Amino acid sequence: MNVQIVAVGTHGDVLPMVAIGVELASRGHAVTLAAPAPFAASTARAGLVFHALCTEAEYDRLIGTPNLWRPWRGVQAMFEAVATLAEPTYRWLITEQAMGGGVVVASTLSLGAPVAQDMLALPVVVIHVTPFLMESRYAPPHLPGLPLPRLLPARLRHWIGRGADRYVIGPAALPTLNAFRGTLSLLPVRRLRHWWNLAPTLILMFPGWYAPSQPDWPAHALQVGFPTADRFGDTPKLPEELVAFLRAGSAPLVFTYGSGMRQGRSFFETALRICRQMGRRGVFLAPQTGQVPPDLSPDVIHVPYAPLTALLPHAAALIHHGGIGTVALGLRAGVPQLVVPVAFNHFDEAHRLKALGVGAGLSRSRFTPARGARVLDHLLTSRHVAAACWSLHMQAAADDGISDACDAIERAGGFRAAKR
Repeated sequence: MNVQIVAVGTHGDVLPMVAIGVELASRGHAVTLAAPAPFAASTARAGLVFHALCTEAEYDRLIGTPNLWRPWRGVQAMFEAVATLAEPTYRWLITEQAMGGGVVVASTLSLGAPVAQDMLALPVVVIHVTPFLMESRYAPPHLPGLPLPRLLPARLRHWIGRGADRYVIGPAALPTLNAFRGTLSLLPVRRLRHWWNLAPTLILMFPGWYAPSQPDWPAHALQVGFPTADRFGDTPKLPEELVAFLRAGSAPLVFTYGSGMRQGRSFFETALRICRQMGRRGVFLAPQTGQVPPDLSPDVIHVPYAPLTALLPHAAALIHHGGIGTVALGLRAGVPQLVVPVAFNHFDEAHRLKALGVGAGLSRSRFTPARGARVLDHLLTSRHVAAACWSLHMQAAADDGISDACDAIERAGGFRAAKR
């Protein structure tokens, strides 16, 4: 079976698709993956054929946009950018289909794949990695930067969320997307968050114990476990200097603000002061220069990247932006989490962690050394938090989201897998 995988976004969007590609290749399928150019190295290390959807300069220009890291302006900036990738994605898929057909697997933001589906009736599989993307009148996701009262009825919160389509997402994505669709004589898309769920196969890569299925979710949606994919990141192993640091003392606090963040200096400055105030060791993960203060003490180490699967079993707690990939790996490791949300789904993930009893959230304005230390002290000393972390660690460890997703992809391609 031929498989074309399209992944648009940062590490949390792309690496799960790389992991799916590796699993499908191990089952004997021919896999090609298209993503932004910076992921060429990760894909090559995974042994997959790669196609660049944009250049490194174009990707860096988007990631470096200050508005990308603001609650509502970030949504607008992101959708404006991904809409421009719809046409090159479509053109690549058309070429690949002409050379041998196959099933198409697309991440949420790979808008060219549903266009190809509408044009050629392709077997397209759309994969959502966060429950934030699932609208519901019964359990609407928490919106970025919009702290609605807890007692506000769910249907009203859902109605307010629908306003995001009309006033933010639609104006950002649909003009470019529909202009391209017009060149193909396709009808315009009215609501993006409805259209991308029309794929013949829709996979939700988050378990029911994290986000229970709702009665008004698409009936054909298949919910599987979290993907474990960080081994396909910048390096599959812990750097030697980090291994030596971990061996030299107590379990550290791990701080990261995401692979794409370019405005994280204040976060790491506060992190350094929290470590000093609590008398804790710290690990700072930041791939970009200029994010971490230069005056780190010997009990704090900075490394550009480390796979969290290997690092977090040695950690006391995880403090981060709220990306779903980071959340999932924290749950799998059984460590308490403090989320300092930036935009997109981050606020919703913070609420879910709090509801599960394994974490807390602080807005960026409230993330101060005093408050951060106080919240972390509670997370680290609470018996209830420890018990909840252990319970969810056991559940997360039992999930195999990648394998289950690949089973569904094989079925979508008309391939009957052998029993494993």
